[in-house]
Amino acid sequence: MARLYSNENFPIPVVEELRSLGHDVLTIQETGKSGQSFPDEAVLEFAIEEKRAVLTLNRKHFISLHKERPKHTGIIVCSFDPDFISQAQRIHTAIETQSQLLGQLIRVNRPPGGGKKISPL
Repeated sequence: MARLYSNENFPIPVVEELRSLGHDVLTIQETGKSGQSFPDEAVLEFAIEEKRAVLTLNRKHFISLHKERPKHTGIIVCSFDPDFISQAQRIHTAIETQSQLLGQLIRVNRPPGGGKKISPL
């Protein structure tokens, strides 16, 4: 299973489901670095030091970082999906199809029309 590092904006319910699927997920909140406006470069550097792939919803910046610095321990960029269980399953499947995460940019998007419908109150 994968060693992952979720940045500050990543949904905790997805993290919890990934853990139940056997992945070792460390959150930025658990490192005591949340709420400190760490730049994405620092998030990636910490993940590399810890030998973890970054798990993020911040697609634009991390795709750019992947291009600038392709030697990393993996970057998984996701689109937001309020169906956290399905999102975790798609991440799990994407990880399982890779022989390794080193240097990989993996895109996990919400399926068209996907996600649970949230009705207004």
